[in-house]
Amino acid sequence: MNHRTLARKGINYDVGTYTRGKETSSREHFEPAIVKQEIAIIKQDLHCNAIRISGQDIQRLTFATEAALEQKLEVWFSPVLIDATEKNTLVYLAECAKAAEKLRERFGAIVYVVGCELTFFMKGLVLGETSFDRIQTFMSPWRLLKNTLLKGSFHKRLNSFLAKSVKVIREHFHGPLSYASGPWENVDWALFDFVGVDYYREAHNKRNYREKLQAYFKHGKPVVITEFGCCTYQGAEEKGGYGWAIVDHSKMPKQLKGNYVRDEQVQANYLNDLLDIFVEEKVNGAFLFTFVMPSYPYNEDSLYDLDMASYSVVKSFPDGNGSTYKEMPWEPKQSFKVLKNHYERV
Repeated sequence: MNHRTLARKGINYDVGTYTRGKETSSREHFEPAIVKQEIAIIKQDLHCNAIRISGQDIQRLTFATEAALEQKLEVWFSPVLIDATEKNTLVYLAECAKAAEKLRERFGAIVYVVGCELTFFMKGLVLGETSFDRIQTFMSPWRLLKNTLLKGSFHKRLNSFLAKSVKVIREHFHGPLSYASGPWENVDWALFDFVGVDYYREAHNKRNYREKLQAYFKHGKPVVITEFGCCTYQGAEEKGGYGWAIVDHSKMPKQLKGNYVRDEQVQANYLNDLLDIFVEEKVNGAFLFTFVMPSYPYNEDSLYDLDMASYSVVKSFPDGNGSTYKEMPWEPKQSFKVLKNHYERV
């Protein structure tokens, strides 16, 4: 049996992100007692030693970060401001840096993540008013060509912004830095202490997944997988980071776009495979996406079972009831056990 493991055994934890406009948060209700208990479960039950805490609200970020630091978890502090301009993003990152530094001075053990897939989630680098518009730009060769003709290389523009961000953040935060890059982004890693990549395996990269992963080691810095994961339905392993797109948000209540078959084993097998790859390739750390997605609750009716489109290792209930697991508003999925077993290894 292979007893090697990762130096950083992590998971993502979202405190509330506005991916669909200012009115819709991925975590509408932020209950401090539940947050503290979930973070304790991440440390004690899942055997994580690191957590990537993402979200927009600085108070929520700092509360969850302090709770995690008290559990002796290393925190990858990941502020997220969706669809903001470069100017507003810089102001926001500076404010977050001040908050992170106060915690670092008390606890240490904080890595600041300077944004996530900014070519998708920030205005200005790529054509499109919203993150979904910009994703469509990348999915259309003609739109991407038009973008290059109008704006120049998005790689160059991204690295210019990252250089400004690092300068602003380092004025306030004195710990290590990373960036959660998309595999399509060519990042200047000289700016950072860790190479970070959101690295999902899907149909188009399955054959050369390891080969592309190995390329990140050429920078001579620790390589950390800032996101990886899979949804909970048959076929989700082929869609990787785009598995969430089966939800029809135009319908009320929200429902799936067609007939899908719930399959927790698909998610469990995917996590097992990728964790083995990360260990074999000597990746420094990995953060599974994600712990809980309360805005994608389970439903016995498969048409409304949004948890199928969820990357979480726990199954949320819409009314917050129904679980017998430590009186939480969710219960573990099969992937929870897979992660626990991997991270439990000495």
